[in-house]
Amino acid sequence: MKLAFIADPLPRLDPTHDSTVAMMEAAQVAGHEVWITEIHQLNVIEGKAWATLYQVQLTPITLQGEKWVAVPNWYAISEGVLMCLEDMDAVFMRKDPPVNVRYIYATYILELINPDKTLVINSPQGLREANEKMYTLQFYSLMAETVVSQDKAVIRKFVDEKGLAVLKPLGGKAGEGILMLETSDRNFNSIIEVSTDYGKEPVMVQRFIPEAKDGDKRIILLDGQPIGAVNRVPTGKEFRGNMAVGGRIEKTKISPREAEICATIASKLQKDGLYFVGIDVIGGYLTEVNVTSPTCIREIDLLDGTNLGKKVIEWVEKKVNKREEAGGRRQEDG
Repeated sequence: MKLAFIADPLPRLDPTHDSTVAMMEAAQVAGHEVWITEIHQLNVIEGKAWATLYQVQLTPITLQGEKWVAVPNWYAISEGVLMCLEDMDAVFMRKDPPVNVRYIYATYILELINPDKTLVINSPQGLREANEKMYTLQFYSLMAETVVSQDKAVIRKFVDEKGLAVLKPLGGKAGEGILMLETSDRNFNSIIEVSTDYGKEPVMVQRFIPEAKDGDKRIILLDGQPIGAVNRVPTGKEFRGNMAVGGRIEKTKISPREAEICATIASKLQKDGLYFVGIDVIGGYLTEVNVTSPTCIREIDLLDGTNLGKKVIEWVEKKVNKREEAGGRRQEDG
């Protein structure tokens, strides 16, 4: 197979952490061609999606003691080649947030790929519709009490009722901009003003879940099915468990309640073409559905001795084979 990954520049990726690299490595080990590109290298030519693609050769990470280790020069890339993306068997959209205008334009280009020829993970339309905070509200019964507003009075009333709340920017990632809210804070008004750009942008405000101190569990779902999980525990005085802000990782299992959450959202994810997803659960409540470039494959593999990248690539192989078989049947019928 030929697989293309649309991602951030390789020098900015951490091979011991980034799930994108884990999947690329797994594809290479399986004997597939691995190609990379960036969103600014996407084009539309004669009504088709094209990209300047670079074939990449990776030196896989190794386990040394209790950590992953990469060699200094862990990748080598070829000269760029302008190619139609329908020449690929699958295209992975793995660009990190923010989901800005450039990101949206990229999804429009990817939507020109014929799904009968090339699998796109995740669906361009699904990526546009699934803001990682707002999409979660489609499963409100699984969430702690939440409001979305840019109105200071609405937010204050909610926090007054709940006593303690957490504010999240709708476009944030990796814990960026998440703040603890309580109305007794003399900075309350200023926090709301700055976070909402003075009433111009809505924010999400959720009841604080005390179990957050025990960890924020990331569960990876592949085609709606959970395939692994890791607990991210806050350290020091930090209330956020995100690894980007110093949260430590902890081996965990998927509880019956969390399995129920996965089962509840599975059909919606599949319908929207959101095949590779990372959900966050705190204290039995769904807090986020991450669809752009979910991570934690490396951490789960480290703690559980698994190879989730391999699972993803094997799933892609089956999807591609089924598509090719269906295409062959259509040609015979024709």
